[in-house]
Amino acid sequence: MPLHTTETNAFGIASKVIAIDGPSGSGKSTVAKELARALGVLYIDTGAMFRALAYIADEKKIELVEGQELNEFLNSLQMEYGISSEVLIKINGQDLTEKIREHHVSKLASTISQLPSVRKYLLDYQRSLAQNKICVMEGRDIGTAVFPDSFCKFFITASVDIRADRRLKQLRENGDDKVTLEQIKEDVRKRDETDMNRTFAPLKKADDALLLDTSELKMDAVISILANEVKFRAAHLGFNL
Repeated sequence: MPLHTTETNAFGIASKVIAIDGPSGSGKSTVAKELARALGVLYIDTGAMFRALAYIADEKKIELVEGQELNEFLNSLQMEYGISSEVLIKINGQDLTEKIREHHVSKLASTISQLPSVRKYLLDYQRSLAQNKICVMEGRDIGTAVFPDSFCKFFITASVDIRADRRLKQLRENGDDKVTLEQIKEDVRKRDETDMNRTFAPLKKADDALLLDTSELKMDAVISILANEVKFRAAHLGFNL
C-alpha cells in the first residue's frame, strides 16, 4: 500500500514533481539533494531562489513592498539555475551560490517570500524548470501551492533545537563565528511564525504528504524511506525513473 495518495491536475494527470516541504533548518535541502542523487533526477532548491532575489534586492536597495519599484525590479532579472555542480544560481550573471548562505539573508528571504508578486514570479519560473521531467523540488509550499498535483509529497521537520544546531554548524563551517546558538534559535522560531502565518501560500503540510521528523534519523534511513515511496508511486503511475 502507498503511504499517501496522489492528487491529479485538471487533466487527471499527476505532475512529475517530488515535493519536499518543511520549516527552515529541517534538513529538507540536504534530503532533497541526496534523494535526487539517489534517484538520478533534477534537484530544484526553491529556497535558494528566494534567497537570491532577497540578496539582489538588498544590494540594489529595493524596498520589499508591493509596488512599481518591485515589479520593475522583477522584470529586470535574468535568473539561471543549476548551471553546474559548482554554480547553483545566478542573477543577471552574478554567481550567488555562496552569498545566499550568509546568515543575514535568511531574514531578508523571509520578508521577500511574503510578497505575492515575488511568489508569482518564482512560481512561473519553477514550473518552467519542472516541465515534463521528474524532479525533486523543495521549499515551503511546493506540495500545497506550487505543485499541488505532485505525484509524491513529503513534509520534513525537526525540533527547534536540532534545526538551530544544524544552522550553527553550517555557519561555523562557512567561517561565521559571530552568531550565537540562542540568536539562531530565536531566528528559527520567528521564521516559523512568519512562514506559517503569512496570508499568501503559508507553510503547512499538505493533507496527502508523508510527515517525517528527521531529529533522530540518520540520513541513510531518511533517503531509504523516501526513495522507496517515490519508486512505488512512480511504478504505479508508469513514470520512468
